[in-house]
Amino acid sequence: MAQSRPHALLNKHNRLQENISREMQRPNPDDFQIQRWKKEKLVIKEELARA
Repeated sequence: MAQSRPHALLNKHNRLQENISREMQRPNPDDFQIQRWKKEKLVIKEELARA
């Protein structure tokens, strides 16, 4: 059970990266959304470091 939280965080981190990559490939990417996803990724990365 102790590994399910880090695993879920890692999955979310990977999904956010996929969203960022996909958005950046669009002709007119939403920079505000990309910035929000990057901040969310950073929070998750910090949480994973504490786990």
